[in-house]
Amino acid sequence: MTGQISFLHVARPLGPAAVGSQPTTAPLNVLIQPQALFSILDHSLRRNTGQERVIGTLLGVRSEDGSEVEIRNCYAVGHSETVEQVEVDMDYHKNMLALHLKANPREILIGWYATSSELNTFSALIQNFYSSQDGTFPHPAVHLTVSTTPGRDIETRTYISAPVGVTPERASDSCLFIPVPYEIKYGDAEKSGLELISGARDREDRTAGVVTDIEALERAIEEVLGLLDRVSNYVNSVLDEEAPPSNALGQFLLNALALAPKVNAADIERDFNNHIQDVLVVSYLSNTIRTQIDLSNRLATAALTTGAADGLGGSGGGEGGQKGGREQRSNKGRGQQRESRESRDN
Repeated sequence: MTGQISFLHVARPLGPAAVGSQPTTAPLNVLIQPQALFSILDHSLRRNTGQERVIGTLLGVRSEDGSEVEIRNCYAVGHSETVEQVEVDMDYHKNMLALHLKANPREILIGWYATSSELNTFSALIQNFYSSQDGTFPHPAVHLTVSTTPGRDIETRTYISAPVGVTPERASDSCLFIPVPYEIKYGDAEKSGLELISGARDREDRTAGVVTDIEALERAIEEVLGLLDRVSNYVNSVLDEEAPPSNALGQFLLNALALAPKVNAADIERDFNNHIQDVLVVSYLSNTIRTQIDLSNRLATAALTTGAADGLGGSGGGEGGQKGGREQRSNKGRGQQRESRESRDN
């Protein structure tokens, strides 16, 4: 074929819908929350003796076009696996899925996980079940593998699948696993928790105390100062031709410096001191208001107690006065009767 150019176009196979194929071939990106990985690792630590891997269901959210999914939660699914067969408790999976969707209506079924990097026939069989009509159809199910080999780093991989096989019977227990990119996403709160957990790694008792806000601020400032020292040493090494230059890193540093405000250090110190004074004033006013409210409550309670005691004394005096008035009236009446009798005798 000299002088001719030939092309080979490879497309993802689309099988019949009965065996769990997905009509979409859009690229897929997977975002993984740290709490899902912690649940998977905890499930792996609690597995039965002699069990090589454990499996479970992944839950999360999916974008409107289905090109991006976010794994937020997961739960374990019991199964037994031998060389010849595999058994999965599907009833437990369906009941747990229904309960979870009631508690978290915004989340949906995403796929399943396994604590082993190996992909075999049993993996294809489970993958086809999660990709069926009762699973993630018409979107592809995500298969997450997390290696938990002792003494080695944790490796995470994500896959989607496409059906293969010449017959529906053969396609039901076989599929083509396609790797897809993934990213472990966490916010500031998750980052603080991860740093706190990682701090217990170097301690013998595997414990880490919760730091205060001042200590957290101090650590953050120390970390920033350390990063500035590393950048400064790298720039000086490049200028002295001791380290190879990097255009990408230089552009990144220029963009970071462009974000810095164009103000003097004296102005920053003055604004910081003014902010501290404002915070102290607000704190003093809040404490004063709290004291005034407490004092008003105590005065009101004392007034109610004193007023109730005075009311009881006044009511007693009134009753005595009424009794005295009745006695005086009776005495007057008796005197008048005696005077009238004497006048008749005369």
